Amino acid sequence: MSTKPIEDLSKLCIHTITTKSWSLEEAADRYEAAGVKGISVWRQYLEGRNIAQAGDRLRGHGLEIVSLVRGGFFPSTSSAQRKKAIEDNLKAVDEAAALGAEMIVLVCGADLGQSLEVSRSQIQEGIEQVLPYAMQNNVKLAIEPLHPMYADTRSAVNTLEQANDMAEAIGSDYVGIAADVYHLWWDPHLEAEIKRCGANGNLLAFHICDWVSPTVDMLNDRGLMGEGCIPIQKIRGWVEAAGFQGFNEVEIFSDRHWASDQDAFLQKIVDSYRNC
Repeated sequence: MSTKPIEDLSKLCIHTITTKSWSLEEAADRYEAAGVKGISVWRQYLEGRNIAQAGDRLRGHGLEIVSLVRGGFFPSTSSAQRKKAIEDNLKAVDEAAALGAEMIVLVCGADLGQSLEVSRSQIQEGIEQVLPYAMQNNVKLAIEPLHPMYADTRSAVNTLEQANDMAEAIGSDYVGIAADVYHLWWDPHLEAEIKRCGANGNLLAFHICDWVSPTVDMLNDRGLMGEGCIPIQKIRGWVEAAGFQGFNEVEIFSDRHWASDQDAFLQKIVDSYRNC
C-alpha cells in the first residue's frame, strides 16, 4: 500500500474545469509544459470544434485523454425529460468516441419530485439504455457517486456501496465507477468498498482534490491536495492496493483558485500533487 508522496508526474491528469478560464488549446500547451501527462475534457470545451481534430491536438501535446466529463442526469418525473437525457448521453458517447476518450464520467442526477429510490432506479435504467451504444463505440460508462449534500438534484448515488451495487447489477465490462475523494472520504466503509470495487474490475477512475474547512460554497470551494482534511495518501493507498493503475485526476472547482493567476495555480497543482 502506497502512503508515500508521488515522485513523478506520469500519472497526473488534470480536468479542464480545474483551469476553468483556459481554452482547450491553452490547457494543452500549459499542461504539457508543466509535465502533466493526462487530461480529462469537460464537454463545454468541445463546443463548436472538430472533436476528432481536438483529440489529435491533445495527443500531439503528449496528453492521454483519460475521460470525457460528463454524462448522466438521468432521473426526472417527466418521461420527456428522461428521454432527452438519454439522447444527450448518446451524444456524449459520440463525442467521447470522436475525441478518443475511453470513458464518460456520469454525474447521475436526482429529482426532488420523487424518492431517491425511484431516482436510482431511473439511473440504472438510463445507463442500461445507453450501454449498447457505448459498447458499440468502445466507450465505458463510469458512475461517480457524489457526496450526500448533492442528493437533492445532482445525484441519488451517494456512496461507493450504492455505486458498487448498481455496477454489479448491470454486470457489464463497460460500466464501472469513478471514485472521487471529495465525495467519498467521509465514508466509514470506504476501504472495504474500494476493495470490492477493485475485485470486480469496476474501478475505472480516481479523482483527487481536498475538502477545505470551513467550506464556504457547496460546489465551488474545493482545495488543492493538502489544503484540507482528506487523507489522500491513505485513500490512494487503498485504491492502488485494489489494483488501480490509472491516472490520479485533479478535479478542483474553486472560485478562489479560479480568480488567481492560472499559471501559478497550475504550478501549485503540480507541487501539491507531488506531496499527496
